[in-house]
Amino acid sequence: MSIRPLLLPEPPGEVDRAPEIFAGGVAAVRRAVVIGNGCAGAENQCLGLVRALGLADRLTLYRIIRPTGGINKWLHFLPISLHKMVDQVLRHILSNTTFTTLFQGKLSAPYPVSNVQSLGLSSVLEADSKRIVTMVRDTFEKEGLAIVVACGRDTIPYASSVRCLAPDNVFAIQIQHPRYRLDRFDLVVTPRHDYYALTAKGQQEVPWLFRRWITPREPPGPNVVLTSGALHQADSAALRIAATNWHDELAPLPKPLVVVNIGGPTRNCNYGVDLAKQLVSDLILREFSTHPKFYIWGGEEPNPHLGHLAWADAFIITADSISMLSEACSTGKPVYVVGTEHCRWKFSDFHNTLQKRGAVRPFTGSEDMSDSWSYPPLNDAIDVAARVREVLAQRGWTVG
Repeated sequence: MSIRPLLLPEPPGEVDRAPEIFAGGVAAVRRAVVIGNGCAGAENQCLGLVRALGLADRLTLYRIIRPTGGINKWLHFLPISLHKMVDQVLRHILSNTTFTTLFQGKLSAPYPVSNVQSLGLSSVLEADSKRIVTMVRDTFEKEGLAIVVACGRDTIPYASSVRCLAPDNVFAIQIQHPRYRLDRFDLVVTPRHDYYALTAKGQQEVPWLFRRWITPREPPGPNVVLTSGALHQADSAALRIAATNWHDELAPLPKPLVVVNIGGPTRNCNYGVDLAKQLVSDLILREFSTHPKFYIWGGEEPNPHLGHLAWADAFIITADSISMLSEACSTGKPVYVVGTEHCRWKFSDFHNTLQKRGAVRPFTGSEDMSDSWSYPPLNDAIDVAARVREVLAQRGWTVG
């Protein structure tokens, strides 16, 4: 009786070997895709979360740009896809006519995407869901899984489409509440005060007809992460670098150094001309622009904002800006707020939350700025990053 030799399979070659990202049975997220809307406040929230996840040096920024010029300023209420379609039709119909300037202004590139050197990126790409999915899939073997972080109304269809098309390759996070269909995202990050109209007090204050437009329709589900304020990049590492970079300009200034940040009226924090005159005007510029104890930043580069956060002893901030208040409250230094009495609904709820934490006090004008007080710094980006890691771990993924 003859015995046949046992044929063992050949050892797997290079092609069959599992990608390095699955070493040890755990899938690693090694990069971030940020989808922005061109608004610094929204994109800063995305970048703040990416920093907290340790992926700041491995991100690609895509930007959604609405058509501009002429009649386009009246079309921003449209969904962005419809807005672009209308713009293209108008460009075709009105090309080389005398009505072009009236309806669309100058016919330059329809969707300009500018470089963003201040973000440490060489360029910004125009957002396109299918291109993003193709990029993620084509580089999956080498680059691994991707976190997709988006913020703002216009980014919602792009982020949800990327997740729908590549659910096994991306983890999609939408910052700011998308209002409905939260299941389109792996996580939704939104401030606690977005749910104000669902509270007992909110039910009394917010008119019934307005509720569906200004608030989520139901309480937060398991994939919703609530924050106290806005996410941002002003973490301790960034402030240490800013303290060094702005040492020569800010360290020699007399103490206490008080930074005043002035925003502008919004529909939920509607202060008017009278309050604005108390804060800034031609009179202030004329009287204090040459004063040795005053420095007025006029918008030129470089932006000293992080330097101000690092070197200030106290802050005075108008009540309209959740972003500026969130950044200042991340320092643990005294923050005084101007104009809270002009705010309502969820803005008012936000200010009450900060006051209960001991992070802010109303500005009266009689404060002694040499008096110092402190509180646990606001660390929303760090808290959200911790939650992201937890959810990824439940899926068998890790940030690495």
